Amino acid sequence: MAVSIPIRVPVQADSQPAVPARDLAHYMRPGLLQLPALPPLSVYVHLPWCLRKCPYCDFNSHEVAGEPPFDRYLDAVLADLEAALPLVWGRTVHSVFIGGGTPSLFPPAAIARLVGDLRARLKLEPGCEITLEANPGTFERDRFRGYRDAGITRLSIGVQSFDDDHLRALGRVHDRAQAVAAAEEAAAAFETWNLDLMYALPGQDLAGLERDLGQALALLPPHLSVYHLTVEPNTLFAKYPPPLPDDDLAYAMLDRITEVTAVQGLERYEVSAYAKPGHACQHNLNYWEFGDYLGLGAGAHGKLSFAHRVVRQIRFRDPRLYMDNALAGRAIAQEQEVGRAQLPFEFMLNALRLRHGFSLQSFFERTGLPLSAIAPQLAEAERRGLLERQGDTVRPTGRGFDFLSDLQELFVGE
Repeated sequence: MAVSIPIRVPVQADSQPAVPARDLAHYMRPGLLQLPALPPLSVYVHLPWCLRKCPYCDFNSHEVAGEPPFDRYLDAVLADLEAALPLVWGRTVHSVFIGGGTPSLFPPAAIARLVGDLRARLKLEPGCEITLEANPGTFERDRFRGYRDAGITRLSIGVQSFDDDHLRALGRVHDRAQAVAAAEEAAAAFETWNLDLMYALPGQDLAGLERDLGQALALLPPHLSVYHLTVEPNTLFAKYPPPLPDDDLAYAMLDRITEVTAVQGLERYEVSAYAKPGHACQHNLNYWEFGDYLGLGAGAHGKLSFAHRVVRQIRFRDPRLYMDNALAGRAIAQEQEVGRAQLPFEFMLNALRLRHGFSLQSFFERTGLPLSAIAPQLAEAERRGLLERQGDTVRPTGRGFDFLSDLQELFVGE
């Protein structure tokens, strides 16, 4: 089964001091790397509140008690952005993703303010993709059109299933009818949009998966993300594991998903992503191609490249502490430089998720490392039938895609 290995970055507790403010000279000082050029830059903004915490979710999301402090939170995000501007000054932003949590809890006026703040301070390229995550449980017919008018260009709807029993088992706050209505309204309001679907759900069989998939495809989404439900640590499902399909059934489900989506003209361009021509998610492509992203908001992760180093940052997770610290000019809870030994794995962890793979030139450009740093691993992956090379291009084979974890592990540093 196609699975990925998460990057386990130790997270500094919110009770610890913030990372001290540093000027650009700190990041531009001499180092061991020599990046020939900076990669494309994206922006991720995290809006952390949900109506209810789902039992499978390990994201930084928090159940809302009353109305979230929309204005103060956006003030904090703006302060966070302005403190980070010197690190990205002059760089073009190619995509923006507003995730959560449930960003569609924020009214269109608040999203319009956020998009306006980003446009006023960053150089967004013409036609910049700006995605907003939305859940059917927060759906109102005019709300999606309001997001479009606020500057959102792409909507991503977290449906997960169209089966009411499965939705209840997943702790979702919407039902099948709301999911269908939200997707239909997204299609009417946006030229490009995405449906999130999950499989290998508690009690799900192959027939149930086919019903879910059939309903999803009947809505004609230009992009479909399909994720295997996994039990993550520190979730309710980890404490009370539900009965899940066995590995053989989950394999069969994934095979069926790949077959049916191909018939409908959706190309599987990434392990969990299927799209019609011209509708691949540009923001996620930048992640997978080891591009840069500035992370803003509670618990947001970021990756920024400089001439001689690649740096990862993490903002404070707790929304209240994030707001307090960001407004005081110290939103970053943890920062670390990615070591030379870790760079090949971090690059491959992302790039090998793509069906078309990557170019050897892009490895050098994004890591600053010579190709000799990965030559033995590439040879071993080819020997095992997990990778294939054609000229400058390296891509996973069908076997490599099915056993992605094994392929990625070959590049783990000492």
